[in-house]
Amino acid sequence: MRLSAHRAKKWFRFFALNDAPIKESGIGLIPKVVPTFGSNALGTAALFFTALALGGFSGHALAASYDFVPAPQTDLNRIYRIDRITGEVSSCQYGLQEGTIGVTLCFSAGEGAGPQVPGEYGLVASRHEREGGVFRVNFRTGQMSICYVFDERVVCTPQTTPSPATSSAAAPVATPSVSPGTGASPQRP
Repeated sequence: MRLSAHRAKKWFRFFALNDAPIKESGIGLIPKVVPTFGSNALGTAALFFTALALGGFSGHALAASYDFVPAPQTDLNRIYRIDRITGEVSSCQYGLQEGTIGVTLCFSAGEGAGPQVPGEYGLVASRHEREGGVFRVNFRTGQMSICYVFDERVVCTPQTTPSPATSSAAAPVATPSVSPGTGASPQRP
């Protein structure tokens, strides 16, 4: 593996500033660091890897800030992006432009698609093959909205959740009837 001259100089400065013994490597600009017990550079590396092994860098520090979901519409090459903390939604798609290989058309956040109350947001695509939009969901509160591209901007409906009164007042489901003599009985919850 060959290091670029810029990288080699960068690492050379790092080790030189940390008092690590350095010898000429004979490979041009790539320095050779001679590890010695008690070297600051060696101690820094040991501390870094110890912190990493003990979980000093949690999943949140290494986690991505965005999620991406394609639009469910099968003849649309659009993908939506959401900021997982703020819930801000944007979108991009491929576009043809004469004389070029094409362009990436991006749509920024418009009405309702901007930053929301901080939470844990994600995008969910429906299975409807003609649907060009996606659902923005807040996993902490259960609120949802629908986001889609309108007039070259991504817009979202207001965040909402079903009220307890409407969800508990659902019509009772009838138990299916079974013909006598079949030996089958309806399943009970």
